[in-house]
Amino acid sequence: MDFNNAQRTAALDPSSYDVYDQCFHNLDIVWYWRAIQPIETRRIRNWSDLDEFPRVSGAQGRQGMGDVPASRLFVQHDMTLSSSPTGQISMLPTFYNFDSFAVESSEIDVDREITSWASLLDPKWSGQVALVDEPAIGVFDLALALSASGQMKFEDMGNMSVEEIDELMDLARNLIMTGHLRPFWLRAGEPVERFLSGELKLASIWSPTIVEMKHLGFQVRQARPLEGYRGWHGGMCLSRNLEGETLDRAYDWLNWYLDGYAGSVVARQGYYMCAPNRVRAHLSEAEWNYWYEGLPAPEELNDNAGRPAIRVGEVRSGGSRLDRARHVTIWNSTMDEHNYVVRRWSELVELASARSRTNRRAG
Repeated sequence: MDFNNAQRTAALDPSSYDVYDQCFHNLDIVWYWRAIQPIETRRIRNWSDLDEFPRVSGAQGRQGMGDVPASRLFVQHDMTLSSSPTGQISMLPTFYNFDSFAVESSEIDVDREITSWASLLDPKWSGQVALVDEPAIGVFDLALALSASGQMKFEDMGNMSVEEIDELMDLARNLIMTGHLRPFWLRAGEPVERFLSGELKLASIWSPTIVEMKHLGFQVRQARPLEGYRGWHGGMCLSRNLEGETLDRAYDWLNWYLDGYAGSVVARQGYYMCAPNRVRAHLSEAEWNYWYEGLPAPEELNDNAGRPAIRVGEVRSGGSRLDRARHVTIWNSTMDEHNYVVRRWSELVELASARSRTNRRAG
């Protein structure tokens, strides 16, 4: 399911699943409807091994705007969520990352020439830019670009007012009508096809997509904007319907997921797992040094299918896990005006698709 449909199903039909696997910014609505039950940290074997990013507000000295994971991690006695530690959590932290956008790099030194979110709006790339079709993600890529280029100011970018949302959407509409923005993408594999066809030069991106393009020999690199990354943190919740042996099996699943192997799989996709010491035992030294430490690859590294993906000497964009973590400016968020954002965002997506259909017919 996409983010919105998964969130809706999780909130309204907890009998339809055992584990809700999502992100912290998709937690609030599900928790509000009490569709999930608190997780007992005493039943999580590796709880003490979890790193500080999801547990501590301001980890690594930079909290960032938006839905900071720690702010909704711990279940309080009154069933509210906060960063104050208790023995119960709302969502078990799993893997996470720090995102920006991808740049076709065959003729560009991305680290030197593409240094700001404002590049997404540079007329140089008009007609070759696309954003992800997910309002709790894509809207912030756009907001960061508008802010960096001086076209908008936000009182709180992580929780925009209706007036700010309207202004942002009006500017986005103009970017679509002038042809600057291409249609939004929804499937993770779609940017691969569109970059390879030459349609796109810059786009919102997820790290597995970058790994896939590298395997195909395509030159692409994630930008490191001076304004900072957009962070997100995944996690798992337990349906309120679970009890007895079914609940025990769900805890077995949560514990297995943090035990290292799953973390090694997502590492080769460019993601970090919140129990890194467990992951390290399942990666080669070369893999650990490239993916987690930001060091040059001493040998060719494979993806999860055993196919060559990372070339010898290549260095991960942004450096080590800690370097990248210190550079987060905002976390993916579900704003107070989320329903309004979704409606306005849907209008943009349809406008971009309609304009693309019209252009194809005219061509």
